[in-house]
Amino acid sequence: MPRETPGSARPGWRPSLKDVATLAGVSVMTVSNVVRGAPNVSAATRERVLDVIERVGYVPNSSARNLRAGRSGVVSFAIPAIDNSYFAELARLMMDEAAALGRTVLIEQTKGDRELERRALTGYGPTPTDGLVFFPQALDGAQVSQYAAGRPLVLLGDRGGQGPGDVVTVDNEGGAREAVAHLLATGRRRVAAVGDPRGPGTENSHRRLAGYRAALRQAGLPFDAGLVPAVASYTRAQGEAAAGALLDGGQPPDAVFAFNDMLAVGAVHAALSRGLRVPEDVAVAGFDGTDEARYCNPPLTTVAPDKRGIAREAMRMLGDRITRGDETPYRTVRMGHQLLVRRSTVGR
Repeated sequence: MPRETPGSARPGWRPSLKDVATLAGVSVMTVSNVVRGAPNVSAATRERVLDVIERVGYVPNSSARNLRAGRSGVVSFAIPAIDNSYFAELARLMMDEAAALGRTVLIEQTKGDRELERRALTGYGPTPTDGLVFFPQALDGAQVSQYAAGRPLVLLGDRGGQGPGDVVTVDNEGGAREAVAHLLATGRRRVAAVGDPRGPGTENSHRRLAGYRAALRQAGLPFDAGLVPAVASYTRAQGEAAAGALLDGGQPPDAVFAFNDMLAVGAVHAALSRGLRVPEDVAVAGFDGTDEARYCNPPLTTVAPDKRGIAREAMRMLGDRITRGDETPYRTVRMGHQLLVRRSTVGR
């Protein structure tokens, strides 16, 4: 006679944690540890519990857990533009890392607008969230502190000082210095820097400009402000316009370091549309390590931050703040990067 399982006679039965524990012959706590991925469970016991979970179709009720804890299980990721290649890729990775922790990500587009950034920080909106991963562009540190008001918060990018939350960033200055040093090592001497927005809330850009200037100093070359055009935004169109103006000038650059890959793609287009060869006539390098850079023609040399690491660390730190509040001091974590050298700077 087949063994009767708890609830098997009830149509539409949804097995509980206790049902799984009974069928597996273990405690409810052991099943909970397996579901959460806790390490203190033997391989044999874990396999037995997972077998029962699969057989009866048990689904952990994270919503109930969150409600008991006074949480929604949803976190926000606020970025300036969802059509920016870097932020789009980072958003996907954030969602992956959040899902591994049993959370859902709500993407908020701020457009670099002060009011939209304020709303994202305060958490006012139709969907309540437990915390925020935030890339501010319009608000300065004092304003972020004012509006965050104790909300669990992780900030992305260089902040020019510790803000009202944990910070995950990359070495923007060091990455830019490496990219420009690489261009100079190929024999280039008039290297333009495309991406200086000359506005508030752009610490990443300031650090990349500092890296550009440091590489010039190390090579014994003077800084030429005429090779550093301002841009209104980090888009392909702005990269094309800025690089085009430089290439049409009396002393055009022989290389362009763009502060992100989208600007760099625009710079490549500007060169090619003028009958110039990349990299023979003008070399181009970017920053962000996006898929777009890899499939550009020619493939783009770029500084590639550890985006997976950024997403993982941001979600881990945010989870800690949601759970523990402000028990520990705010931290800044700097993730690694690498310079990916491709045909846009060295040819075939």
